[in-house]
Amino acid sequence: MSPASHLNRNRLSALALIAAALTLGACNAPPTSTLPLAPESASGYRSDLQTRYATRHMAAAANPLAAEAGREMLRQGGSAIDSAIAMQAVLTLVEPQSSGIGGGALIVLWDGKAVRTYDGRETAPAGASEKLFLQADGKPMPFTQAQIGGRSVGTPGVLRALELAHRKHGRLPWATLFEPAIKLAEQGFAISPRLHQLIAADSSMRRSPEMMAYFMNADGSPKAAGTLLKNPALAAVLKRIAKEGPDALYKGAVAEEIVAKVQGHANPGSLSLNDLQAYQAKERQPLCTDYKRWQVCGMPPPSSGGVAIAQILGTLNALQARDPSLALATMKPRKSSAAAGIEPAPEAVHLISEAERLAYADRAQYLADADFVPVPVQGLLDPGYLASRAALIGERSMGTAQPGTPAGIQVAYAPDRSPLRISTSQVVAVDDQGGAVSMTTTVESAFGSHLMVQGFLLNNQMTDFSFIPEENGQKVANRVEPGKRPRSSMAPTLIFDRASGEFLATLGSPGGSQIIEYVAKSTIGLLDWNLDAQTAINLPNFGSRNGPTELERGQFSNELIQALKDKGHSVNEIDMTSGTQAIVRVRDAQGKASLAGGADPRREGQALGD
Repeated sequence: MSPASHLNRNRLSALALIAAALTLGACNAPPTSTLPLAPESASGYRSDLQTRYATRHMAAAANPLAAEAGREMLRQGGSAIDSAIAMQAVLTLVEPQSSGIGGGALIVLWDGKAVRTYDGRETAPAGASEKLFLQADGKPMPFTQAQIGGRSVGTPGVLRALELAHRKHGRLPWATLFEPAIKLAEQGFAISPRLHQLIAADSSMRRSPEMMAYFMNADGSPKAAGTLLKNPALAAVLKRIAKEGPDALYKGAVAEEIVAKVQGHANPGSLSLNDLQAYQAKERQPLCTDYKRWQVCGMPPPSSGGVAIAQILGTLNALQARDPSLALATMKPRKSSAAAGIEPAPEAVHLISEAERLAYADRAQYLADADFVPVPVQGLLDPGYLASRAALIGERSMGTAQPGTPAGIQVAYAPDRSPLRISTSQVVAVDDQGGAVSMTTTVESAFGSHLMVQGFLLNNQMTDFSFIPEENGQKVANRVEPGKRPRSSMAPTLIFDRASGEFLATLGSPGGSQIIEYVAKSTIGLLDWNLDAQTAINLPNFGSRNGPTELERGQFSNELIQALKDKGHSVNEIDMTSGTQAIVRVRDAQGKASLAGGADPRREGQALGD
């Protein structure tokens, strides 16, 4: 079945539209929270990366050791999901601040016939309440107070999602996929400069004896970059998972230790053995929408990423339909006097940032776990609705956008004013048979909850829920509820040629609530500006989360910044530490297909293929 066929089926199964939308009144007030800093600090920019090419298969991850493990599985005849599983296992070891078996993941997969999505998002424990993050005076607690300890730990989901996807699409034995990670954990790996920097910058690590013993020297100083770090405890857990499957984590001794850590902490949570044993990953209908001559497929709720990317692209499409002079294809990046040496045209930054303002406004109002909240997905993506939103974009910045009123609203919700901080990682792979995967995987903030169990860290995903459950008597869609999945910004994405149905690209990025900006930029770079994979990723990051227009620090010229200010933009130059990975199918002059891959120079990633 082609991606287009899945789109038609999705439209039929989407939430039914109701005749009239409710007026939201005071709920339309814009968020006033200060936007969070990047969830992981910047660690430099590598200027030597070039697009890598392959003819058979390719894997890319945020760490070269993980990318090598992914390629090793492909060399053994493994599928794209086999490669992703091997990369995730290694990332648990070498990039513990970002992802791991104690966290969750969202997976978008192409098996050569259909797009499939697998939801391994964490869930709220049965004992959680919507007042989880409120202090005695009714005010939301500070983020760090919520993050550190058991209160923030959701039921991990990544292993169950990988198990589900492997059962349907794996070609290598499950146990084989953990061999590279087990070997590295036993023999040791060199602490990377980025990991060292994040260890040194973490102000909460001293509250975790296990993390101190693992990451720090006896004198309390962070272990130096290049230090050989072994993790026999994690190796033992991975051996059990290889032999027994995910039950090794969700049941028995490891599960009991997880629960004891969470419930016994000074900031305790309610995660129980029943929560772990009851967790289920879900296969969901992919969210596929048309963009010009392409089809873009991503995750449905509880991710806001797929909806927001589709809204941004659909709004830009509507702008072009209204006025052909606003076509992004005519606004190709140009040479710049800034550090990056290249930057988008000011008009492109203006239009994309305005489209993002509109999408982020809707995201704060409507997006949450659709198993608990009636999310008007079809209304939010309706071309007529997006055209009406595009009509709000003019010559000058709107500053702060209000949420729209799409068809299909069943309940009036208050906007979520809790900004997100998600520490994530990204892997992509394409196998010999043409299958592809994009997986975004996370423990939430850097080093998660700072609870370490048997060599791996537990997530703090509960802080992805709104800290404020209601406002002016109206509930927030993304409030805490038992069993609910917190809203995510993760946007693993696959792109196809709409006419032929041929797979074109797999991409995604970490970066907290800025993920949507990063993936939108790279997608537009690939499609509208016809950039190669590495150049599209390298392109300076920019956008708006419905606040200031954000520009990657030091990467834009004074001329562009002034041009935006002349259009009324409030410009904020900040570190924007994306971690985008992309693999694109390209053809030469004779029509012969090959793979072109890129990794983000802002992290340590690599694309490897044969």
